Amino acid sequence: MPVLTTADELAARLSAGTRTVLLDVRWVLGDPHGREDYLAGHLPGAVFVDMDTELARHGEPRDGRHPLPAEADFQATVRRWGINAGDTVVVYDDAGSAAAARAWWLLGYAGIEDVRLLDGGLAAWRAAGQPLTQGEVKAEPGDAVVRFGAKATVDTQGAGEWPGHGILLDARAGERYRGESEPMDPRAGHIPGAVSAPTMENLAAGKTFLPAAQLRERFAALGVRDGAEVAVYCGSGVTAAHQIAALEIAGFTATLYPGSWSAWSNRPELPVATGANGDSVEP
Repeated sequence: MPVLTTADELAARLSAGTRTVLLDVRWVLGDPHGREDYLAGHLPGAVFVDMDTELARHGEPRDGRHPLPAEADFQATVRRWGINAGDTVVVYDDAGSAAAARAWWLLGYAGIEDVRLLDGGLAAWRAAGQPLTQGEVKAEPGDAVVRFGAKATVDTQGAGEWPGHGILLDARAGERYRGESEPMDPRAGHIPGAVSAPTMENLAAGKTFLPAAQLRERFAALGVRDGAEVAVYCGSGVTAAHQIAALEIAGFTATLYPGSWSAWSNRPELPVATGANGDSVEP
């Protein structure tokens, strides 16, 4: 299935009455106003998705800041969003799909087959001259069945071993990778052997994804080739999903480390590398 849909394509689907479930994932790290922003204006019919309570569960620090939800809980959530078997789901945000990609990935992991990101998100919808509505939308309950495992994941041990046989991409900003700044987690740096690949470099002006050919060139420069085993992590498993979406657009598949740096850095027994080339490693 396509990873992306455009505002014009989505508007045509909705005008034709083609059943489409719209999910609004308005979330930015450190900004608690996502729901308020949604209520002030969203795509007609879109249901608000809460990152912390619906796309993650509470866990111990060693599990990371956004552990995956339990399968049964996520099935109840998916049905509450109004998703039925066979539906097309379109997910968007107002941050270049950085948050929406978590819902895109998680729905795919859960076996929902046709899930797409609205390329450019809310800004693209507005730029296309399409309307917004206000207030909360409550969907009629759906009947979709959730079965985790349709996309690949790796645990903390596997993530540490990954650079020995594949490519481990770190989707955080470069300064966090290098260990120059760490605003959220206990230790600064990166998993030894990981390659810096900041998520926002997947985007063009207007916060749309770069064309597939340019994304393929970007990842090739990072060592990604057809048949390569690629895994991705970020701070807490959110923007890493954006990287996986970009890789899929470019024609590659990748594995997610859900715990990401927030899980790794909460394990003092694990090594941490710093610097642009990972030259310094602390046990």
